[in-house]
Amino acid sequence: MGIISRGFGGRRRESVPGLPPGQYLTHDFPVLSAGPTPRIPLDRWRFTVTTETGDKTSWNWTEFQALPAEDVTVDIHCVTKWSKLGSTWRGVSLDTLLADVESAADYTMVHSFGGYTTNVPMEDLLDGKAWVAYKFDGEDLEPEHGGPARLLIPHLYFWKSAKWVNGIQLMPEDEPGFWEAAGYHMYGDPWREQRYQGD
Repeated sequence: MGIISRGFGGRRRESVPGLPPGQYLTHDFPVLSAGPTPRIPLDRWRFTVTTETGDKTSWNWTEFQALPAEDVTVDIHCVTKWSKLGSTWRGVSLDTLLADVESAADYTMVHSFGGYTTNVPMEDLLDGKAWVAYKFDGEDLEPEHGGPARLLIPHLYFWKSAKWVNGIQLMPEDEPGFWEAAGYHMYGDPWREQRYQGD
């Protein structure tokens, strides 16, 4: 006598358009962080772009809020296998932040309050692909989700969308950030399931 009944196929993943392989759909917004949640007063917040030659361009919160902002609706995908479809954000495009920065760098290292880092190729930040977001679903971004501002790069796994972002360093060569040095994939494409080194 069989232990498994005929026709039993186990738990099936939802078949949802827009869901990368290996992902499941969630309707809430799970909170995952590499460390404690920093609380950054807005009068201390600053975002700085540092070129490969050491030139710096920075904005305080008031200056950042005065920049042209965009409302975007995107799908987000976490390396821990959840996906949230149709999430709405407001933020400043990296095209805007890098428009007047002179650089020949092909790579970047994103830095956050609290010391977190992640590497992102320059081309993945430009042409309407990335934002520094400060609102989610019409509300100020909560600290647990990276507020007051986080990077948003929806076409890569969400660990690349660094919480509590405070700057981007432009680099001629690629280097691993926090999770990449711990064995995560250097790029992180959800559609190619690039979760870990060797994927």
